[in-house]
Amino acid sequence: MRIILVSRLDDAEALRYAASLDRELKDLGHEVALEEGTARHLMREGIPFEEIDGDMVVVVGGDGSVLLTVQRMRKQVPILGINWGEVGFLTDLEPGEAGDFFAANLNGFEVEQRMRISLSAGGRPLGDALNEGLIVTDRPAKMLRFGVYVDRTLAERFRADGLLVSTPTGSTAYAMSAGGPIVDPQIEGILLVPLAPYMLSSRPHIISTRRRLEITLETEKPAHLVIDGQTTLELPKEATLTVKKSDQPALFVNTGKQFFEKVNRKLRNL
Repeated sequence: MRIILVSRLDDAEALRYAASLDRELKDLGHEVALEEGTARHLMREGIPFEEIDGDMVVVVGGDGSVLLTVQRMRKQVPILGINWGEVGFLTDLEPGEAGDFFAANLNGFEVEQRMRISLSAGGRPLGDALNEGLIVTDRPAKMLRFGVYVDRTLAERFRADGLLVSTPTGSTAYAMSAGGPIVDPQIEGILLVPLAPYMLSSRPHIISTRRRLEITLETEKPAHLVIDGQTTLELPKEATLTVKKSDQPALFVNTGKQFFEKVNRKLRNL
């Protein structure tokens, strides 16, 4: 297999582990390349995210490292995350488990698709999100007014500090911290979670991807869209955002670990 290694760059131990994993994978007969930033820190030659192609991308890091990798890959390649962060909900393996996994899966692996959402404004693509798109004002203590339209029908209008537009995968991230439900990632829906809404009646919604979903900013206050905590864009005043299922899902190596077992292990037992 052709495997590309990506490591978080702010942790010397993670980089050393990535270097040792590189040697271990080559000893198993795999072709291994390094992502450009990882390679630079290890004083090697590498390839940029945008040119990554192969059978698998192994990410040594936390959820942020996985999200960055998904964001920057031009073509989605199956990802295997090795946890070198805090919770690491997108990383299935601990460092001590990786060797056994690769030794047991020399001839291939199963792939799990994770839905992403595509966001646009006025017909202009803004980006795809694996976890969430966050709409917030850049003026502290100022609220935004939102309108939510489903199949061109007004579903709700509310004021809040912001709005999270999340995938089921992202339901265990920021959306959960904001009071949203944990959603099975096999469900294809879009989760809307208001941040500190003014009215108690403004509750989270899950909207089917088969419906047309639009979000209007009904205020002239400046607002930003933050995609997966990686990319920040300024939104036009009184913008209308269209949210739909992305044509390119994220791909993850299936390690056999069940979603709700991970919820119990990584979240409930912190």
